[in-house]
Amino acid sequence: MRKIKYSLLFLLICIQGYTQVQLSDSARISILTSSPYDEEVYTVYGHAAIRINDPSHNLDIIFNYGLFDFSKPNFIYRFAKGETDYKLGVIDFQSYIIEYQMRGSEVTEQVLNLTTEEKGHIWQALLENYLPENRVYRYNFFFDNCATRPAAIIEKQITGHLTYNDPPQPKTFREMINYCTRNHAWLTFGCDLALGSPTDREATPHEMMFLPEYLKNEFAKATITNPDGTVRKLISETNRLTIADEDAEFNNEELFSPIVCSLALFLLVSLITYVEWRKKKYFLIIDCLLFSIAGIGGVILCFLSFISVHPCTWPNWSLVWLQPLDLVAVVLFSVKKLKKAAYYYHFINFAALTLMLLGWHFIPQHLNIAFIPLVATLWLRSGYGIYRGNNTLIK
Repeated sequence: MRKIKYSLLFLLICIQGYTQVQLSDSARISILTSSPYDEEVYTVYGHAAIRINDPSHNLDIIFNYGLFDFSKPNFIYRFAKGETDYKLGVIDFQSYIIEYQMRGSEVTEQVLNLTTEEKGHIWQALLENYLPENRVYRYNFFFDNCATRPAAIIEKQITGHLTYNDPPQPKTFREMINYCTRNHAWLTFGCDLALGSPTDREATPHEMMFLPEYLKNEFAKATITNPDGTVRKLISETNRLTIADEDAEFNNEELFSPIVCSLALFLLVSLITYVEWRKKKYFLIIDCLLFSIAGIGGVILCFLSFISVHPCTWPNWSLVWLQPLDLVAVVLFSVKKLKKAAYYYHFINFAALTLMLLGWHFIPQHLNIAFIPLVATLWLRSGYGIYRGNNTLIK
């Protein structure tokens, strides 16, 4: 979840002989979770990593599954398609924690209550993951990320059965990510647009741990049932390594928020349409501009829905009002010989948008409130297109 590209300070990992060293009995393995950071889009969800601390070997390092590289060729395209490769990186503890101290994020350490054997298994699993052929993995925001990977390793390598007690209140995936982006209205708008109805299903308690905050909370309550039937807590000790900067207030009062901008657009287009009606005019450029933008938006949504491998992007009810065919409609509007076809297009589009607006609360997908004025804008223009078409046909 973080873009910083670590230098490989821990070169001993690459030395063949060092990989044979076993952790001592005094070694501690911890989960580090950092609080969300609102100044960067990719940090609003928080972060998680694994700390290995073994004073006997002068070892204090962080295994971090959240590394990616913006400079890779076609990064934006691959990210949109869901083919983003993340990788496991290693850095010394002090360098890692200094970054969060400078940022003002809170970092919580949860020391795992493990046997010496379990510590060795986790250590070897991490070394195996860090091999050049294994360290890169295909990132999946909901199901394979910096929080799910550490959890999976711990669940697999402990001796016994891990039980997550007192599950949290059920929430949908969208409710969880929208809470994380609550201070970024445009980011919330974009997520609501791109993510379809599967995002509105309730996540299982285990799936909720894709967010580091839920991982921390569930680990705090988890227990391990040993083969002999005895039970121990998963976490033996909790430490707050850095303190959140309470003086740093993020200003989430955006003057040009999505709802303000969409309402402004609707009012402007309504005014222009009124002028057209009064003066019996038609400003072709308005429809060409609006439907071109809607068509481009539809192309992007179709790409995310049918080509991208991102989870939860299909089905997406926003395709009702943002569709690639709007680009075809621009051609119909612009060619005089196709006026009749343009009329029929407006009629179908007007009917579809009318049904969408009337059934807004019955659609099985959360739709951002800022969508309503945008849908109404296209609805208004198609309605005016029908009005103009009727007058033309009568004449």
